[in-house]
Amino acid sequence: MSIRIASSAKDTIDEAVRELKASFGIIDVKMVVFFASPKYEPDRISMRMQESFPDAAVFGCSTAGEIVSGRMLTGAVVAMVFDGESMGGVKVEVLENIGKRIDVGESFRSFENHFGEPMVEMNPSRYVGIVLADGLNGAEEKLMEAIGDSTNVLFVGGSAGDDLKFQSTHVFANGKAYTDAAVLALLKPGMPFDFVKTQSVRDRGVELVVTKADSARREVVELNNEPAASAYAQALGVSIDELRDYFPTNPLGLVIDGDPYVRSPQRIQGDSVIFYCGSVEGMTLSLLETGDIIEDTRRDVTEAENRLGGISGLIVFNCAHRALELANKRQSEAYGELFADIPTVGFNSYGEQFIGHMNQTATMIAFR
Repeated sequence: MSIRIASSAKDTIDEAVRELKASFGIIDVKMVVFFASPKYEPDRISMRMQESFPDAAVFGCSTAGEIVSGRMLTGAVVAMVFDGESMGGVKVEVLENIGKRIDVGESFRSFENHFGEPMVEMNPSRYVGIVLADGLNGAEEKLMEAIGDSTNVLFVGGSAGDDLKFQSTHVFANGKAYTDAAVLALLKPGMPFDFVKTQSVRDRGVELVVTKADSARREVVELNNEPAASAYAQALGVSIDELRDYFPTNPLGLVIDGDPYVRSPQRIQGDSVIFYCGSVEGMTLSLLETGDIIEDTRRDVTEAENRLGGISGLIVFNCAHRALELANKRQSEAYGELFADIPTVGFNSYGEQFIGHMNQTATMIAFR
């Protein structure tokens, strides 16, 4: 049973892919998941990765920074491969035009035909899903709702990035690159697995009810029946002019049984606040404050490692906001070192998926 990782920062796609393949050595590759800097031309890197592993399911996305065991990178491509024993089965589907319409029915029927089981009957302790979405079209909430309505299998993932340029993000599958799309991969691993959802925020005990919102635009118009920007500023005890300065350290979040699902504010628009994640009218949001990313992540990964009795592979979907905070605190190297002893690949994302869509979070799949 083998899970292997590799990375390359070579300037050309051909050099990078050759280095990755050489690093893996001889292995019966069943599945390849890879995350690539936007410096690499999307269609070509997807094509070359599939050509290099012609008998494997190959998929991934573009990034806002890459993660590999022990290091946080930029301008690189990272990959993890599974052999046939470690990955008993995998099927990859692409949903296109998700900004207009989301229907997972055809993809889920393909999963059912491949594995010979109805999606609603699949055991979530035996199957796990990975979801990678275009990070710029704002369709993740509807996508995750459609998935959750159709299966008990947990789909975990992140939204593709483009090094914070916010121009074009891509998902990869079938040797092609897609925009306005999502990749869904259903996995049947050959070993037990577990999940990590870690966010370094604390509930300050102040609640704000969304009383008017345009969820499709991720716009909160009113909080507690007051203009959203004004109510948000009042909760912090600052002026509206100062509010933007508190966005990184004091996001809002939906707190369920003490567990926060963060909604990161993006900008003030008139009296409204635009977020990176949608909220609906009637939702109660809590005022949050950021804490110690390093120690919180260390604790949560260690707990998963203890539950599993060791981790042979870890896939990390880490929010770009967290990466920025780490860089500002000069903690990027320390964060990468958290994964030094675990075979790890991942990327900095434009939003994270775990049951729903959220921000300022790292979601992970850990394999024993």
